[in-house]
Amino acid sequence: MPQTPPPAPIQQTRFPCDSCGSDLRFDPAAGLLVCDYCGNTQPLEGIGPQAPPIAEIDYTTALRSPEDLQMEEVRIATCPNCGAEIEFDRAIHAIECPFCATPVVIDTGTRRHIKPQGVVPFALDQRQGKQAMTDWLGSLWFAPSGLTEFARKGRRLQGVYVPYWTYDADTATQYAGQRGTIYYESKTVMRDGRPTSVQVQKIRWRPVSGRVARFFDDVLVLASRSLPKRFTDALAPWDLAALRPYSPEVLAGFRAEGYTITVEDGLTEARAHMDRVIERDIRFDIGGDRQRISDVRTAVSDVTFKHILLPVWMAAYKYRGKTYRFVINGQTGRVQGERPWSAIKIAAAALLGLAVAAVIGYFAAQR
Repeated sequence: MPQTPPPAPIQQTRFPCDSCGSDLRFDPAAGLLVCDYCGNTQPLEGIGPQAPPIAEIDYTTALRSPEDLQMEEVRIATCPNCGAEIEFDRAIHAIECPFCATPVVIDTGTRRHIKPQGVVPFALDQRQGKQAMTDWLGSLWFAPSGLTEFARKGRRLQGVYVPYWTYDADTATQYAGQRGTIYYESKTVMRDGRPTSVQVQKIRWRPVSGRVARFFDDVLVLASRSLPKRFTDALAPWDLAALRPYSPEVLAGFRAEGYTITVEDGLTEARAHMDRVIERDIRFDIGGDRQRISDVRTAVSDVTFKHILLPVWMAAYKYRGKTYRFVINGQTGRVQGERPWSAIKIAAAALLGLAVAAVIGYFAAQR
């Protein structure tokens, strides 16, 4: 099987202001390119509700003729700590990794990657993202009292477009198994020296077989390993109805991460998700009170995929010598992250619990 061309991050394209020459950035609140220096604005094409549909890529054709895919060649920097592959401008020679706050010296390597077809633009701006993170930190039990204030005064959040694959597929599954029906039989047992009748649950099994079919649309698979999967999974759900054709203008002022998981490996993960859904469909089709599945044969056809970018605000804070990472869904404001624990608060809570238990025990003993 032909291999997918080596991945690489997306190039950061600069958009000069036509009024003063400074760099424009994409403003999520306004949905425009704005100049922070002179206030000039510029509209974006293909970002509104009338954006054209995004074409899917046929998976089989892509593997057979990878040279026909739309590719980009860019320069990258690989973080030596977390392995993130970060895009950068040619004039920059050193950056800080947005995923773990590690200083990164940029090399001169270039790579080719499949050009993204779609992007969900940021819906939350810097201020809204930071407010979401501050609210989340304030809701944490047993977090150090100074952490929220430290985060509020700390570094700015970094907006990063994170790479994903989406997969569509038609599936048809033949299965065999058993349907279980619960019934009860009376049984006599001895209780307190006397015979007593009780109901005993049993299951009657009978063989079944059948067929289920399902079309999977936009099964989402993270295309990098820079962030813990538990973080990115918890950022869901994403509203892919907001997906728009890829436009480099939307990346102005933001960074983008390159994919490190190939489209083949991404399909393996997507298939695992499909198999779980198909198993649920089979159990529903078998019916009854219990189900056993002994044989599953799934035919998968018409597999297509897209390379898309989803918006994430993130920050890496060093608090008392340790790095903590926070990620915010740039579309919904959902927050996930690592958090420190306050030993003082935990000890105080434990002592308070012991005191309450002692008081309850005292009054119970008096009664």
